[in-house]
Amino acid sequence: MRNFVITIDGKQYQVGVEEVGATASAVTPVVTEVKPVAAAPAAPVSGTKVNAPMPGLIKQLSKEEGATVKKGEVILVLEAMKMDNDITAPCDGKISYKVTKGTNVDTGALMAVIG
Repeated sequence: MRNFVITIDGKQYQVGVEEVGATASAVTPVVTEVKPVAAAPAAPVSGTKVNAPMPGLIKQLSKEEGATVKKGEVILVLEAMKMDNDITAPCDGKISYKVTKGTNVDTGALMAVIG
C-alpha cells in the first residue's frame, strides 16, 4: 500500500493505493477509502504577496524557506506552456512559500509572501 496526499478543488485528501499484479487477461480494480485531511487554519498574511501571473507548474523554489531575499532576485521558476518563467522578489525581506515544487497554480494564486 502506498499513501498519497492529493488536492481536489483546494481540499486535501489522503489516499491509499494498493499495487496489484496485473496480467493481460485480468485486472482487478482496488477501491480504497478516501479520508479528508484537515487543512490548517489560514493564518493572516502579512507582507508582500507574490501571486502567479499565469497558470502553470512550480518547477523550482530558488531560495530556502525563510531566506532573506533582495528585490529582483529569482525566488521560483513557474513553467507555463513549456517555458520556464523566473518569478522575482518584488521587495527585500524574508520569504515564506505558500506552494511546493510540483504544485499547479492558477492565475492569481498566492505563491509566496515576503515580509
